Amino acid sequence: MNEAAFLEGLRRLPLHPGARGLRDDTAVLGDLVVTHDVLVEGVHYLPDDPAEDVAWKLLAVNLSDLAAKGAVPEGVLLGYPLAGDDAWDAAFLAGFDAALATFACPLIGGDTVKAPAGMPRTLSLTALGRAAHAPARSGAQSGDLLYVTGTIGDGGMGLAVALAGEGPASLLARYRRPTPRLAEGQALAPGVHAMMDVSDGLLIDAARMAAASGLAVAIDLATVPLSADFQTVRGRDRGARLAAATAGDDYELLFAAPAGLLLPLAATCVGTFSAGEGLTLHDAGTLVPLPDRLGFEHGA
Repeated sequence: MNEAAFLEGLRRLPLHPGARGLRDDTAVLGDLVVTHDVLVEGVHYLPDDPAEDVAWKLLAVNLSDLAAKGAVPEGVLLGYPLAGDDAWDAAFLAGFDAALATFACPLIGGDTVKAPAGMPRTLSLTALGRAAHAPARSGAQSGDLLYVTGTIGDGGMGLAVALAGEGPASLLARYRRPTPRLAEGQALAPGVHAMMDVSDGLLIDAARMAAASGLAVAIDLATVPLSADFQTVRGRDRGARLAAATAGDDYELLFAAPAGLLLPLAATCVGTFSAGEGLTLHDAGTLVPLPDRLGFEHGA
C-alpha cells in the first residue's frame, strides 16, 4: 500500500471538518492551523547528517506547512526517541534551540520514548499556527495561473552534494536547512485561491493541487526557476529542468492566483489551470511526455 492508497483508507474513517478531507497538509480549526510531520533516518535525512541540521529540518518542514496557509507559528510539540547517544541528543537540542529562536516559535510540549538499539531514528513534530485566512490546496479555479516562489531543484541537488561529499555549500544548505517561507505565505494568503508547499516535487505537488481542485494543470518546463549553483552543477537543459521539477525537498510555496493579480512579492509563473483533469507538461510549446516518476511518494 502506497501513501495515496493509505490516505484513501483514512478518508473512510470519521473525520473532523477541519481535516479538509485529508486533502491538505494542515487541519484548520477556526483560526488555528495544525500540522504534523515525521522525519525518518534513511528516508528524510542521511544517517551522517549533523544532528543540529536534522533538528533544524524537523522544525522547518513543519513550519513550511504553516507558511502555505499564511499562518504565524504559535508553537510546537516534539516527539523524540532516546537512542542512547548522548552526544547526538545534545547536538540535536542545540540545533533545535537555534531553529526555534530563528523562527520565533516556542516549544509547547511533546513526548520522549526509549528507542530500541539500532532502530533508525524517527522524529516527529506537531506545529500550531494562527491564520485569519488559510487557503486550501483545493481552491484553484479554471483560468488561474500557477506560481512558485524561489528556485526549484536545490534541495534535491543538495542531497546529491551530501552523498558525494562535495559541491556548492548553498545547495547542501538547501537540503539540510530549508527555509520555511513564512513571511511570503502571510503576504500571499489573502489574495491567492490555493497554496501548498513544494515538498515532494513541483510536478507531483502541482498535480495534487489540480486534483484537489477538480481541474487540469499545464506546466511549462522552460519557466521552471533554477538557481545559478544548480545550473553550474546540472545545467539547464530539459533533462536538468525535469530533474529539478521532480526532486522535492524545496519547501518553496506553490500557489494558484487569478490572472492579473498584483502579487506582493516575486514569484515565477510556471503553469495554468483549466477545466478537465490531469497534468500536461510542455517545454516552450513542445509537448513533453510525463516522466514515470512525478516526485516522491512514500511506498511507491
